[in-house]
Amino acid sequence: MRILLTGRNGQVGWELEPRLARAGDLAAFDHQGLDLGDPESIRRLVRELRPGLIVNAAAYTAVDRAEDEPDLAFAVNATAPGVLAEEARRLDALLVHYSTDYVFDGTKAGPYTEDDVTNPLGVYGRSKLSGEQAIQASGCRHLILRTSWVYASRGRNFLLTMLKLGAERPEPRVVDDQYGAPTWARDIADATGQLLADPPEGLFHLTAAASTTWYGFACEIMRLAGLKPILHAIRTAEYPVAARRPANSRLDTARLRSASGIAMPAWDESLGACMAELASAGATPPSG
Repeated sequence: MRILLTGRNGQVGWELEPRLARAGDLAAFDHQGLDLGDPESIRRLVRELRPGLIVNAAAYTAVDRAEDEPDLAFAVNATAPGVLAEEARRLDALLVHYSTDYVFDGTKAGPYTEDDVTNPLGVYGRSKLSGEQAIQASGCRHLILRTSWVYASRGRNFLLTMLKLGAERPEPRVVDDQYGAPTWARDIADATGQLLADPPEGLFHLTAAASTTWYGFACEIMRLAGLKPILHAIRTAEYPVAARRPANSRLDTARLRSASGIAMPAWDESLGACMAELASAGATPPSG
């Protein structure tokens, strides 16, 4: 089977590529090889490759910058997935697409289910929701996976930012009133690989088990890295940014477990595994 992967150099795409390469004839592209802002180039590529599986791991993820670049955010996160979906329908191919907790406003007391009403707070969330809706409206076979707080051993993410701040600043300030499940990109890729063996169709939530705050996440990072800065827990209002974030990003994953039997590891378990790998590569300070 021919497989098309977008976003090969992103956090999730990087982990997906070797798994998908074992599953079929893989054609993987980064943003230089495939401009997701150009719908016609997307159509040409898909029609040339004629894949049986399209995995869209590419996205515009600069949450704050999106407030100033709405056209680009919607082109990549909404229009491009819609084009991929239309082409998937023509080929009767399966489209796997990744979305986000930012489609919700975070006002719910408990974890969000797939059936809860969406209400994104900013351009990024609105663009990702529009991408979901375009895929669903296309009539193609699709698997949309909403995830949250993604981190990896490469790229730009909270884990690597905290390791840098912990080594350079004596007293970092970290938000402690936003809740979510930090999710390792490798776990997302592994779960995707399992799902593709007998793929369910529709919309599912896919995050690590359990939850914490950004401050709790940071504390565990410092502990595992052996860093000892004084972390200050602050409220969202004390850390102004261009785009509003949901206070509650917890996602209920029961539907996915029921459909596939997949149960994701707890966030702190996966963080430990990721950081052990970083340490073995010499990328984090020794503990102690």
